[in-house]
Amino acid sequence: MVSTRLSRLEGHRRKFMAVIDGTPECQRAVHYAGRRAKNSNGGLVLLYVIPEGDFQQWLGVEEIMRAEAREEAEAATAKAAQAVRENIGIDPEIVIREGSAAEQINAVIEDDRDIALLVLAAGSAKEGPGPLVSSIAGRAAAFPIPVTVLPDTLSNEEIDALS
Repeated sequence: MVSTRLSRLEGHRRKFMAVIDGTPECQRAVHYAGRRAKNSNGGLVLLYVIPEGDFQQWLGVEEIMRAEAREEAEAATAKAAQAVRENIGIDPEIVIREGSAAEQINAVIEDDRDIALLVLAAGSAKEGPGPLVSSIAGRAAAFPIPVTVLPDTLSNEEIDALS
């Protein structure tokens, strides 16, 4: 059960969240979420989750690997945030977490009670639409807030028209 959303109360605003994961489709999710945020005078949260379990090495090596993963996360979110600033004209919030993607998405939603919508984009790879989109297929309780899933065929112009 998710905490009551506060986005409609005075002093709060509705936020849209997109996950940065290095896939081509995440760019479409960021674009749509950013447009929706701007068009509704809301906010945009960009979440990057560093996968857990990659750091089971000797202490010195583990620290270096963690630092490198953090640098990669910061670079990816900075690039996405800059694209949002240039193309949409809003300044997104950046959140970087470590762990399971689904668990961290749920934790960020619980921590920030203004987040009202999660935006994902389906991939076009033959392996399927992507792990996050697959996690919601057939399971209504994958995430505690509404989820918008963009088809893999939409261009930025079509996304602009829809948002």
